[in-house]
Amino acid sequence: METLRIVVADDEEAVRATLVELASALNHQVVGEARDGQEAVALARTTSPDLILLDIRMPHLDGLQAAHAISEERPVPIIIVTAHADQELIEEAAEAGVFSYLLKPITQQRLAAAISTARARFADLQLLRSEVGDLKGALEARKLVERAKGILMRDLRVGEQEAYRWLKRTSSHHNQKLADIARRIVALEQQHPR
Repeated sequence: METLRIVVADDEEAVRATLVELASALNHQVVGEARDGQEAVALARTTSPDLILLDIRMPHLDGLQAAHAISEERPVPIIIVTAHADQELIEEAAEAGVFSYLLKPITQQRLAAAISTARARFADLQLLRSEVGDLKGALEARKLVERAKGILMRDLRVGEQEAYRWLKRTSSHHNQKLADIARRIVALEQQHPR
């Protein structure tokens, strides 16, 4: 198993010490310990952990508020550690960007399973975000190419296929992406509308 950099946050020193001990036993490196949610957010910012363990009930910011704040700044797998198995809390945790939910008492096996689950869910989400970003980028590029073709069809008095071939030739000749050529044509049109 890969060694992860972990931040542990729990207001109870004994629980925090247990989490640190169990994470270390699983060959992970604890890079920060927090006594409350504010400290957890600060440590997440300064230590760039691979995973965060957050108690749900902490002073200043609770685990869910801290999870939300951390996820807003930098996506990272977060596990909520709690003695509460309340369905409403589980749903709130999911909405706050939590990837796994670990019930106390914590054992090494339960922690290992929660870490594995959180990392797998996080990887799935990152892949999905990447695919969505790629799709959005492809859609935007397609829209630009369509607009540029329309401008070329009008200005060069050519058909759609010829306008597209012109874009492709220009793209190849200048060693630039088709979308970049289209973007320039659209930008010129906006600067100098006909």
